[in-house]
Amino acid sequence: MPELPEVEVVRRGLAEWVTGREIAEAEVLHPRAIRRHLHGADEFASRLKGRTIVSAERRGKYLWLPLGPDDALMAHLGMSGQLLVARPDSPLEKHLRVRLRFADGGPDLRFVDQRTFGHVMVTPMAGGVPEPIAHIAPDPFEDSFADEVFARKLKAKNTEVKRALLDQSLISGVGNIYADEALWLAKLHWARSTRTLTRPKVTELLAGVRAVMSSALAQGGTSFDSLYVNVNGESGYFERSLEAYGRRDLPCSRCGTPIRRDPFMNRSSYSCPTCQRKPR
Repeated sequence: MPELPEVEVVRRGLAEWVTGREIAEAEVLHPRAIRRHLHGADEFASRLKGRTIVSAERRGKYLWLPLGPDDALMAHLGMSGQLLVARPDSPLEKHLRVRLRFADGGPDLRFVDQRTFGHVMVTPMAGGVPEPIAHIAPDPFEDSFADEVFARKLKAKNTEVKRALLDQSLISGVGNIYADEALWLAKLHWARSTRTLTRPKVTELLAGVRAVMSSALAQGGTSFDSLYVNVNGESGYFERSLEAYGRRDLPCSRCGTPIRRDPFMNRSSYSCPTCQRKPR
């Protein structure tokens, strides 16, 4: 699933291509793509027709296109969702789910989703973010993210540190890939209890989160297959810079110890047995 850097890459592309443009028509080609929009396809289309996209915004893994101060078109990419810009006369993608045409006759905005786990919806705003995500924490790049508040809540959780990094009520935007990478940078084992973390160690962990995601963003994100692309259909290449995630049995670049893979929450966790000592 795309994490913060991949979603930010898409947001930047949307900001360039759709800001200030008037929607002429919205077409829903698969009802599952708007399943969270409870009033159905016709109402979805009518809410968008004639509206002007003000900007492109993001919190964590969620994107939204404000249509004014009161509502927005929100998107969650899920496992395989793509927001693409394409010439109106270009062939329709096989897994095209929603298509926006614009009054200026310029490029469409198309929501393509092979597995249909993602979704789009028109939603009211609440406190500067779409109402459905008003409960999730700011991400570590937002001005409203407070390191001190995060450190306090993290210690109070009394859980595994990786599980805490994936908790959207504590910090949004961090997924399995960047959690493993940040923990490698901070030399923390994924199963370490949050209660044992000192304030300097939490500071180091947050620095690792920001560093690895900034690096990934600079490289266009992480693409393991063709399902994650930017708005122009291009893949990122941060996969080449990964230190832990997906590197089972390959040598740690710090100490040479083979990277270990452990089962974690129906997924995997990758760590260096030497640099990231397992807690007793």
